[in-house]
Amino acid sequence: MNTILVTGGCGLIGQHICSGLLKKGNKVIAVDEKENNYNTGKFNYSFIQSAQDDRDSYTEIFTKNKIDIVIHASCTVDNDFGPIIMEKQMTISGECDRFIYETAMNNNVKMFILLSTDQVYEFTKTREPIREVNKLKVITNYANMKFEAEKAFVRELQNHKNVIACIVRYSPVYSLKFIDNLTAKITDPKDGMKFVSGTGQYGFQLCCIHNLVDFILCFVRYAEDTSYSGTYNVCDKHLTTASEIIAFMREHYHLGTVISRSAGGALSKIKGIFSKNADEKENYRYLDMSKLEYNNMLDCTKASKIVVFRWDIKNTK
Repeated sequence: MNTILVTGGCGLIGQHICSGLLKKGNKVIAVDEKENNYNTGKFNYSFIQSAQDDRDSYTEIFTKNKIDIVIHASCTVDNDFGPIIMEKQMTISGECDRFIYETAMNNNVKMFILLSTDQVYEFTKTREPIREVNKLKVITNYANMKFEAEKAFVRELQNHKNVIACIVRYSPVYSLKFIDNLTAKITDPKDGMKFVSGTGQYGFQLCCIHNLVDFILCFVRYAEDTSYSGTYNVCDKHLTTASEIIAFMREHYHLGTVISRSAGGALSKIKGIFSKNADEKENYRYLDMSKLEYNNMLDCTKASKIVVFRWDIKNTK
């Protein structure tokens, strides 16, 4: 049985990771600023309330427990910071990251998984899928925060080459109950109106939260040595189209009126809004319409060798 520390373990993503790990027979210690009841009372689960930058708390955790694996899901912008990332949050996150990396590896963890974001990539103006070796270009503060976390992680690993290390770059998540990242794709930020361009057959790269959890569970189980170490793209197999989002919302939620616009007019109008939006670089969920035109998607071939991505908007739970 592995003892696994999950930072941000009570957030939207963290709670599902903890639940999956528990089902696989692991002992899980969740650390977060706020507790929820998602996993409370489950066998082999414990919760420790702590701020991201509380060094004494993390030191005590590693002193009192033999931690085998760390899954660093803290500061993923669910319940840790909220959707708006400013300089203060970036500083806190960076200090937290560096301390946890050093403390975990000095205490001989055998595996460390870092959750990052696909926003670190430069989204090219082609239809070629984005691979782990593609150019990186951060735009949002959230992407910069996660990119700095990746770089600090790699630096710490130079002194701990025996640790099985995984960076997971995943797309915006959704589930049947969490739909914020879906509705953002069909909502005009100027007036809140739901809209679709043309017939809505353009797509967005998204990640069902259960695909993300499945990858982590399989990596924990099958990554036996450092040959598995590296960066992995994690997302749904196919793009999720605007029309699919609308159909999903109409089936499971009240959607209301959806306005149909001509593709060219809609793109120009929305892009013009964001060129003047002060929150563009801070809000990790902002609607980047330049990506819409090119249907960029991640290549998850590497991750597919470890897990079958079986979830999408049609069968999410």
